[in-house]
Amino acid sequence: MDDAPGGRLAPAVVRVEVGDGRAELVADPYRPSAWTLLIEDTAQSHVDLADPTHLEFEYVRRTGHLLDALAPAPPAPLRVLHLGGGAWTLPRYVAATRPGSVQRVVELDGALVELVRSRLPADGLGLDVQVVDARAGLAAAPTAAYDVVLLDVYAGARIPAHLTSVEFVTDVARVLRPGGCYAANLADGAGARTLHRRRTPLDFARGQVATAAAVFADVAVVAAPDVLHGRRFGNVVLVAGGGDGHDLPLAEVARWVAADPFPARVEPGAAFAAGAEVVTDATAVPSPRPPHGFFGQ
Repeated sequence: MDDAPGGRLAPAVVRVEVGDGRAELVADPYRPSAWTLLIEDTAQSHVDLADPTHLEFEYVRRTGHLLDALAPAPPAPLRVLHLGGGAWTLPRYVAATRPGSVQRVVELDGALVELVRSRLPADGLGLDVQVVDARAGLAAAPTAAYDVVLLDVYAGARIPAHLTSVEFVTDVARVLRPGGCYAANLADGAGARTLHRRRTPLDFARGQVATAAAVFADVAVVAAPDVLHGRRFGNVVLVAGGGDGHDLPLAEVARWVAADPFPARVEPGAAFAAGAEVVTDATAVPSPRPPHGFFGQ
C-alpha cells in the first residue's frame, strides 16, 4: 500500500511521537493532497502538497496577504526567517509565490522536522531547516540578513515566555534589513485561562504590541473584529516594521483581509495597546492557555 501523503491509498491518520508529545497527520477529506498537523490534539498546520498557495487557517491567510503586499511585489524573491516550523506551510507558500526566495526554518523539535520531511516532503524548495530553539536560532542569525521574520512558536498551545520580551524583539530588528517586516502569530481573547484573576481579554496581545512598538516605528494587528473586541478567543497577527522611509503596506493588507472569506480588520498598534506595559525578560510570561475545547485543548 502506498502510504505517502497525497496518494489515494494513504492512511487517514499518521501518528508519531515527537518532542512535544503525540503528533498526528490527518488527511483532509475535501482536498486529496492536503493534511492537517496536530500535536497533542492542537491543530498546528494545514498543507496541500499539490497546491502550496492554498492557506486553510485564517491567521495563515492573513500572514499570506501580508507577504504578498510586501515590496518588492511577487514574484520577486525574499529572504525569510521562520521561527517555528510546523508543517512548513508558509515556507512552501513563499517558495511558490516568490521563486528563488532564501528561507531558513528554525524548529526546536527534531522529531517533528523528520516527520514533516519524510511525510510532507518539500523537495526542491531549498529550505534550510535548523533544529534549535527559536531564540537561539535568532541570536545566531547575521545582522541585516532577512526581509521578513515570522514567529509562530507554540508549546502546549502557548507561546514560550522567552519569545515575548523586548530583548527578543530587539534581536528580531537586528536581523532585519532596512524596510524589513516582523509578524507574529498571537492567540488571546475572551475565555483564556490564566492565574491572574484581574486579567481582561487581550491583555497578553496588547502587551506584545506595546513591546513591539518599543522597537519598531510601525506596529499594527490583524484579526477578526470579534477577537479584536475581546468577545472571543482567537488569533491576532502582530505586524511590525517601518522607519527610515519604509512604510508597512497596511492599507493594502486591510483591503485584502476585509475581502477575505474570513474577514478581518487591521488596527493601529497605538490604539490597540493603549496603556499596556512593555514586556522584558524579567517580566515575561507565556501566552494564556486557550479556553477548554479551543485548538482541541
